[in-house]
Amino acid sequence: MSPRILLCCLAATVLAACSSVQPAPGKPDERAAASGECTAEPVQWAIGQPASQEVMGKVWRESHGGLIRPIAPNQAVTQDYRADRVNVVVDKDNVITRIYCG
Repeated sequence: MSPRILLCCLAATVLAACSSVQPAPGKPDERAAASGECTAEPVQWAIGQPASQEVMGKVWRESHGGLIRPIAPNQAVTQDYRADRVNVVVDKDNVITRIYCG
């Protein structure tokens, strides 16, 4: 395989690793979650719940954030502020301990 093809395949793999998959935005009659107006107060009910796909999808939809970022114990995260992102902190047992926007 030529070095150019190998380099292109490597670049495609690295870029694919940076992509994220988001849950469906919810019912059409609700404000679209992709609006980017993250609000953490309505989803505080999820603290103490297991971070299952169902719960995380509901948190994402009800927060109206454009992105959701689960944060595991001791996980390094960027310090950039994004008003459209809902952060969900989970403990070692995959239980949600904190939810905030940013």
